[in-house]
Amino acid sequence: MKFLDQVNSPQDLKKLKPEDLPQLSEEIREFLVDSISKTGGHLSSNLGVVELTVALHYTMNTPADQLVWDVGHQGYVHKILTGRKNQFDQLKKYGGISGFLKRDESEYDSFGAGHAGTSISAALGFAKARDMAGDDYRVLPIIGDGSMTAGMAFEALFNAGDLNSNILVILNDNKWSIAPNVGFIPKYLNKLISSPVYNRFREDVTQLVGKIPTVGPKALNLAKKVEEGLKNLVVPDILFEEMGFRYFGPIDGHDVEALVKEFNNIKDLKGPLLLHVITQKGKGFKFAEENPWKSHGQVPFEKETYKPLKKSGAMSYTRVFADTLIELANKDPKVIAITAAMPDGTGLEHFQKVHPERYFDVGIAEQHAVTFAAGLAATGKYHPVCAIYSTFLQRGYDQLLHDVCIQNLPVVFAMDRGGCVGADGPTHQGLFDISYLRCVPNLVLMAPKDGPELQQMLATSLTINGPSGVRYPRGSASEDFVFDKNPQPLEVGKAETVCEGEEVAVIALGTRTQDAIAATQDLQQDRIFPIVVNPRFIKPLDKEYFLNLFQKVKKVVTVEEHVLMGGFGSLILEFLEENKIHDVSVIRLGFPDKFIEHGDQSIMYEKYGIDAKAITAAVRELSGTKVIAETQAEAVVDA
Repeated sequence: MKFLDQVNSPQDLKKLKPEDLPQLSEEIREFLVDSISKTGGHLSSNLGVVELTVALHYTMNTPADQLVWDVGHQGYVHKILTGRKNQFDQLKKYGGISGFLKRDESEYDSFGAGHAGTSISAALGFAKARDMAGDDYRVLPIIGDGSMTAGMAFEALFNAGDLNSNILVILNDNKWSIAPNVGFIPKYLNKLISSPVYNRFREDVTQLVGKIPTVGPKALNLAKKVEEGLKNLVVPDILFEEMGFRYFGPIDGHDVEALVKEFNNIKDLKGPLLLHVITQKGKGFKFAEENPWKSHGQVPFEKETYKPLKKSGAMSYTRVFADTLIELANKDPKVIAITAAMPDGTGLEHFQKVHPERYFDVGIAEQHAVTFAAGLAATGKYHPVCAIYSTFLQRGYDQLLHDVCIQNLPVVFAMDRGGCVGADGPTHQGLFDISYLRCVPNLVLMAPKDGPELQQMLATSLTINGPSGVRYPRGSASEDFVFDKNPQPLEVGKAETVCEGEEVAVIALGTRTQDAIAATQDLQQDRIFPIVVNPRFIKPLDKEYFLNLFQKVKKVVTVEEHVLMGGFGSLILEFLEENKIHDVSVIRLGFPDKFIEHGDQSIMYEKYGIDAKAITAAVRELSGTKVIAETQAEAVVDA
C-alpha cells in the first residue's frame, strides 16, 4: 500500500517515520501530475512545494498552528494532506474544491488567498491577535520569492520586525512567480545562494559549533555571534536581519528530512524568523521543469506527450490584444507595453520578442506599474499600455485615479479577464471594473463585442489624449475571426445598432451582444423583433443615440457580464433619471450582489441569467408574452 493511501490528515502524516517522507513526497507528486492532467490547474507551482508542505504539516500542530499561504496556487499539496485528496477530480469545477485557499472549505485554510503579497501581513495579524489574547500557537506565512516583488510584502516585513512578535516566514525561493522574477530581490537572493565564500564558511562554522560541548548558553551565544559576524563579513547588508528578522538558510526545499530537522530546530525560537528555502518550480515532472511558465495555469493534457487534450482553433482575446498592439507599435514608436509579472497571461510575451526595448515587466507591483506608466506618459513622448487583469487592476486603483486620471495622462488600461473567469473563481472574477472605473473623471471606458472590435478599440485608445480603458473577456474570439493588421479607430462615444427592430430594445454590453443576437432568433417565432444595441462605450455614453432610442421604445433589457450594482444597467437607469424619462420600463440582467463562485463560464452565464435564454425570457416578460424560462432578471421600473 502506498503511504499516500494512509494519509488523509496531518495526524495520519505524523504516524509516518521521517525516512518514509521522501517516498510519500514522490507519491504526492505522481498524484498531482495524474490529477491535473485530467482537470487542469496550477501544476508547476505545486510540484515545487511538495516536500516543503509535507515537512510543515509533519512538524507543526495544524490546524492550531496557522499556515498562511501566499497567493494560494501553491496550496494543492496542503489540500491533499488536509482531507481533500478524494475531491481532486472536481478541482476548480462548479461545486468542486477551489484552486485557491478558502476559509469556508477547510479549517486548515487559515486565510483565503488569490492575489500575491498578502501572506506576511495576514500572518502578522494572526500573531498579534494571539499575543493580545494570550493564546499559544505558531504562525507561518509561506511566500514565494515572486511575491517579494510586491511592495505590500515589504510593508509587512518592516512592521513585523518592529513589533517583534513570534512569526516564522518561509521564503519559497524558486526564481519564479508566474513568469521569471524581476527586480533586485531575486538577484539579492541568488547572490546569497551562490556565494561560495559565504556557504563554505557557513558550513565550517556549523561543523565547529557541532563539536562544541554543551557548556551552557554562553557557548551557544558565542557561536551565534560568530555566525552573525561571518554573515556581515562575507555578505554585506544582510537585508532581512537589518529588518529585525533572524535569517536561516538557504536550505534545499526538496530534502524533506532536512526540512523536518530545520523546522524542529527553529520552530520554537522567539521573535521574527525567516527561513530561506530553495525549490524548483515543476520539480519531478520533466515537461513542467522545462516549461515552468507554461505549466503554471495548466489545461488538461496527455501525460506522455504534454499535449493539451483539447485545443481551440479560435484566437484568444488575449492574443488578439497582443498581436494588435504589436501592429500598432510597429507604426507608432510612442507605444510602450507594461505588465505586472503576467507576460504570458496578458500576451505581452509576444510583444517583448518584437519590441524588447519598449516592453517592461515590473513584477507583482500593480501600483508601481500604473504610476510608472503615468511618469512615461507625463513626458509627452510615450503612450504606455498597461495590460493588467481586471481583478488585479483593483490593486492599483488609487494610482489610476490619483496619478493618471487627475492629471489626464494618456495611459491605456488593457483589462484582460473583464467578466466571468470561470475556474479561478471569486478572487479572479473581473466583475467589478465598470463600477469602480466609470465614476472616475477623464477616463474613456470601452467594451468590445468581438475580436474585430477589440482591435478597433485598441486603435481608438491610442488616439485619445487622456486615460482610457478596454475591458475584454477570458476566452476565444469567434472561429471566423480574421485578424486585421491595420484596424481603424472608432468615433469616441458612439454606439451602434446591431439588429433593427421595434417595441423592445436589448442593450447588450460587450460579450453579451452575441447572446442578444441569438435571442432574437427565438423571439422572432413570437413575432417579437427587438432592437439589439451594442453601446461600445461605457463612458462617454452616446447621449444622442440613447435619447433617440428611448423616444422609439419604452421597454428595455440591459445585459452585462458584470455585477448589477453600479454596472452598465445602473448607468442606463441614471441616464433615464437625469433626462427625466419616466415612461421606460427596464429589466437589468447581470450578476447579483455576491461573490461569484468558480465554475465553467457557460454554467455561470446560465445560473445567473445573462445568456441567450435569459435575454429571451426577459424580452418576453416585457412584451407581455408568457415567460418560458426562469431568469435572474431584476425588474426595475422607473414610473
